[in-house]
Amino acid sequence: MMESLKDKILIERLPEHIAVIMDGNGRWAKQQGKMRIFGHQHGVDAVRNTTEACAELGVKYLTLYAFSTENWNRSSLEVDALMSLLTTALKNELKTLNDNNIRLNAIGDLKRLPKSQYDALMYAIDNTKNNTRMTLTLCLSYSSRWELTKMVKDIATEVKQGKIAPEQVDEALINNHLATAGMPDPDLLIRTSGEERISNYLLWQIAYSELYFTKKYWPDFSKEDLYEAIVDYQSRERRFGKTSEQIKK
Repeated sequence: MMESLKDKILIERLPEHIAVIMDGNGRWAKQQGKMRIFGHQHGVDAVRNTTEACAELGVKYLTLYAFSTENWNRSSLEVDALMSLLTTALKNELKTLNDNNIRLNAIGDLKRLPKSQYDALMYAIDNTKNNTRMTLTLCLSYSSRWELTKMVKDIATEVKQGKIAPEQVDEALINNHLATAGMPDPDLLIRTSGEERISNYLLWQIAYSELYFTKKYWPDFSKEDLYEAIVDYQSRERRFGKTSEQIKK
């Protein structure tokens, strides 16, 4: 039996928060001679596998880039199919989330979601709100530029209303006005499909994240691929602007 990379993971150095850009569903489907939605459907299996693997290891936060604000510009056929898939996945995976003590969360311009998808999402979030093992966050109708623009507007409004003074605006205040308020910044960002860019995702939060790129398309991303990413992450020295000598003191 082949040794699993899971055995090489140092639990004491586990990333607390992993963020993922789930890329390559469409290209994977094209390789199979299928429509893009076929890839999205199989991508749900990778979401389940990755979520279970993170929970089993003890990762506290998993954040998945599921649907960007730019994705609304795709064909109505694909958008409608994705929205339908979201509803189905939320209903089908709710029991698994509760059985594994996983809390569901979502960030983004959620009011842009069709009512049936929004209601299904809110139901699942409410139904899992007391779970404590791990927080799974879906980024839906999300982009970092949308988030940062909203943050600036919200803070400007509070300044105008006299609730805060301009000199009170610091990193902590900004963090508290972001969609990810209350969550630690990602330690590790994984992107699948071979593309090596950030695509408007958590730009403020990943200032010091370790980036990991794999050529695997998202539907092919397995638990073993996750373990490989974590082992690679643990081989790196995280300095946060300091020198190696300062870190080792």
